[in-house]
Amino acid sequence: MAEMRAFRDAVSGWATGGPGGPASDLAVRLGVRTAVLLEGLSDLAAVEALAARRGRDLAAEGVCVVSMGGAMSVGRYAGLLGPPGLGLRLTGLCDEGEQRFYDRGLKRARAPRRGFFVCVTDLEDELIRALGTARVEEIVRAEGDFRAWQTFMRQPAHHGRPRQQQLRRFLGTKRGRKIRYGRLLVEALDLEQVPAPLDDLLTSL
Repeated sequence: MAEMRAFRDAVSGWATGGPGGPASDLAVRLGVRTAVLLEGLSDLAAVEALAARRGRDLAAEGVCVVSMGGAMSVGRYAGLLGPPGLGLRLTGLCDEGEQRFYDRGLKRARAPRRGFFVCVTDLEDELIRALGTARVEEIVRAEGDFRAWQTFMRQPAHHGRPRQQQLRRFLGTKRGRKIRYGRLLVEALDLEQVPAPLDDLLTSL
């Protein structure tokens, strides 16, 4: 696992202008065969949590889960890790509103689009819908965030919005909260309730 994190760090450095040699060497040594491209760290936390719940050791299987820091980076990462670069199989999750970036980036990298699964709004929204808002509020309370949630709800900007949208927005209001809840919401799921995009992604690996 530590070595796969080193590979992920090497890829991030490569994507921001560093040398590609360290990533290439590690890919060979670790037998990396698949890169899972995700928009952010909360998605990464959710994917890794579901893999763990299903007894999967993705690193041992040669699968590296990568946070790209936003959908607009997909062309860069696909070029480095896909056919023009390391030649890895590419898969991942895509928010519905960001599909144009994925379509263009994957086309430039000559990578198949079929390995990417679309969330209607984003993965947090999918997880909230799967669990139901009452269950998510229970998790918020258990995590000691209920007072912050109540303060958030009193803000006029959030009045009148559907509770699902309010919860989704709340998760993004504090640094690190989305990442923590990405894992927590997956851990609370009945494994028969896993949202289709996330379930399809794990099944495809």
